[in-house]
Amino acid sequence: MTLFRASVLDTPASPFTGGRLRSDEDCGLLVEQGVIVARGPFETLRPAHPDEPVLDLREGVLLPGMVDTHVHFPQVRIIGGLGLPLLDWLDQCALPEEMRLADVDHARGVAHDFVAGLVDAGTTTALVFGAHFAGAVDAMFEAADQWGLRVTTGLVTSDRLLPESLLTTPERARVESCELAGRWHGKGRLRYAVTPRFSLSASDALLESCAQTLAEVPGAFFTSHVNENVHEIREVASLFDGEAYVDTYDRRGLLTPRSVLAHDVHPTDRELATLAARGTAVAHCPTSNAALGSGLFPLRRHVEAGVRVALGSDVGAGTGFSLFKEGLQAYFAQQLLGEQGMPLTSAHLLWLSTAAGADALGMADEVGVLSVGRQFDAIWVLPEPGDPLAVGLANAASADDALSKVFALGTSSDVGGVWVGGDQIAAGRWRRPRHR
Repeated sequence: MTLFRASVLDTPASPFTGGRLRSDEDCGLLVEQGVIVARGPFETLRPAHPDEPVLDLREGVLLPGMVDTHVHFPQVRIIGGLGLPLLDWLDQCALPEEMRLADVDHARGVAHDFVAGLVDAGTTTALVFGAHFAGAVDAMFEAADQWGLRVTTGLVTSDRLLPESLLTTPERARVESCELAGRWHGKGRLRYAVTPRFSLSASDALLESCAQTLAEVPGAFFTSHVNENVHEIREVASLFDGEAYVDTYDRRGLLTPRSVLAHDVHPTDRELATLAARGTAVAHCPTSNAALGSGLFPLRRHVEAGVRVALGSDVGAGTGFSLFKEGLQAYFAQQLLGEQGMPLTSAHLLWLSTAAGADALGMADEVGVLSVGRQFDAIWVLPEPGDPLAVGLANAASADDALSKVFALGTSSDVGGVWVGGDQIAAGRWRRPRHR
């Protein structure tokens, strides 16, 4: 067992339904075999466990590990392609890079860069949008398994409109997906996600094959894109005889509580009602929405309709892996919406970055908060002395104020330690905590 001593911030209950930030300034967390078995004031826990080693993390702030609900593995090397709307960006930036992953050696290099980026940003759990090539998806699973991350991912499938090398057939998609799931689903901390790219590039037959795969892989997730761009929405409607975008998935039985759809910037009220009725979650990707000019996410409408929302970095069209940055951009977007927006506090941002994502991924009983019975998935926010975040934390008026400064000023370089299931992992910069 190990006794962690830290200033701990987390959100056990949703601030959207009255929950508040939980703050313990000198908190003890007793971890045994990766699970938190006791939590309380350090001065109380220490006498009860006098012989256990102590890791002293009081120099910074301890948060739950970040949970990213939408992040594209093949796109890590094209971050920063600014100035284009969605479909032009796909044609000129994303798809040419994704075709390169047909080379498995290239895919392994990309997977290493991608997983290192997640870890550096403090992301311990992710729903990863995979690749169009089975060998590249194997590489992604291998990298995630090697680093010990909690990753759900799968083969991306399309059978129209994309470059030929990215296309498959419904039968091949089902066979390759089931083979990948057979190798990886349920291994360690890994799970499989059935992943048509979007309805724009998926025929009825391909979506039906996705439904078959879901039926054949118990516990698999489903993920895709929806309502990201107004031109894309019009194109989908023209391909599906006027169907609403959400309905293209729902009418094939693809929307359940184990489904996550990315973006949903332009939903109709009826689509929101469908998502709520199915228990399907939405991954809000605010920096991507801003960079591509897709629009301002209607968070209030989602929350009032009862749709679960969490954060995603998107990566390729976004601006990096950091969910601190995504949280800050989500705050900005709601401010810009005025009365139509939803005012967000730092507790909302932490919830969206951690516990909401865990709930969307069916892991609310395992990760997302630092409570007894949960896995010890945590990040140590520890800025360099003298940098703006360090100054801000030293002068914070309250725990809520300190957390606001983490989201306003924090970057991946401020993540000083990452733990998954009690195991400390690191990529790039990290700092060894003090034992005593």
